[in-house]
Formats: sequence, C-alpha cells, structure tokens
Amino acid sequence: MARYTDAVCRLCRRAGEKLFLKGERCYTPKCGIEKRRKPPGSQPARRRRTSDWGTQLREKQKARQIYGVLERQFLKYYSEALRRPGITGSYLMQILEERLDNVAYRLNFAESRSQARQLVTHGHIKVNGKKVDIPSYRVKINDVVTWKESSKKLDMYSRMSQDIPRRPLPNWLALNAGNMEGTIISSPDMNEIDTGIDARLVVEFYSR
Repeated sequence: MARYTDAVCRLCRRAGEKLFLKGERCYTPKCGIEKRRKPPGSQPARRRRTSDWGTQLREKQKARQIYGVLERQFLKYYSEALRRPGITGSYLMQILEERLDNVAYRLNFAESRSQARQLVTHGHIKVNGKKVDIPSYRVKINDVVTWKESSKKLDMYSRMSQDIPRRPLPNWLALNAGNMEGTIISSPDMNEIDTGIDARLVVEFYSR
C-alpha cells in the first residue's frame, strides 16, 4: 500500500499554513511551521506571482495531503463526484469525509488522520461489529464504528477515551464516549468541514 513517508512538516511549510497532520504537536511551539515558516528548499531571490493554475494545484495538493490520499485515488474520487448530479466540489469533500480513517479521526479515536489510518490498517477498528482494515472504506448512514474489544487494552485507547472530547464532533456523527462507539447519523455537511479547503479550486484544476 503506497503512502507518503517523507517529513510531513515539509508539506505544511510548502502550503504556507498548518495542515494539522501531526495532531497535538501542531498546537505547540514544536510545530514545524512555527519554527520555520519558509518553504523547504532554496528560495529564489525574487518570488514570482502565483498563477491561477498554481493556486488551483496548491489547493488540490492541500486536500490530498490533509486526507492522506495519493493522486490516483484522489482523481478517482473526483471522477466519482463529477458523475453525481449537483455540486461536484461538495460531493468530493463528502467522499473524503466518509473514509473510515477520517471518521475515526473525527470521532476522536486518534490525534491525527495518519494515526487513525494506522489504527484501521492494524485492525483495531470495527464497523457494524466486523473488523475493517481498509482506511479508504466508505461508511454509510447508520453504520456503527467501534474499537475492537481486544484493542481496548492498548494504552492509546485509555488515553483517547479519557480525553474525550478532544475536538468538536460534527453533527453528522454521534459518539457514545463511555464505550467509544460512533454512529453515522447523516451525510457530511459541507458547512461543518473545517479543513479550509476551497473545493471550487480543486474542481477548476481538474476541469482545465
């Protein structure tokens, strides 16, 4: 399974803003973009104005990096959103939010999406009582997402369950913090997605 393995703080510095890829660390002075705000690599003496295409590309890359999706899969999601009637950008963001690793992150099962992805890959998460180890698995309304019973012995489970809630829970999810059980009660609402991604620019990039 392909994944990005370089230093993720470089991605934030390249984007020029925090993408919150390392969980709690991003809120501390240890955050890479707090320590070095300049983009990685050698800098030109005079920076050129970013073109419209460059702005669209940067927004697309930002969306990919936040959700931890590689280009081929991201393009597949865009093609699926394009086939649906309605606003393509809204459907694209909805598809990304419905990924199991993102849902585990939204439910405060992990500090970051990459950590949630690892939880899913290692088989610690169940959907409707069955173990699912595919981070890209798409949840549906009324699905119940929980920890595997044996995984509740992990130190991470104890830490995350004690600190609930760490982040505000979106209205399309419900969480029983007592047994760390989440339920999908509706489709993701664009107005609640706090990633700061301008989906319109992403659509414009692929529409060129």
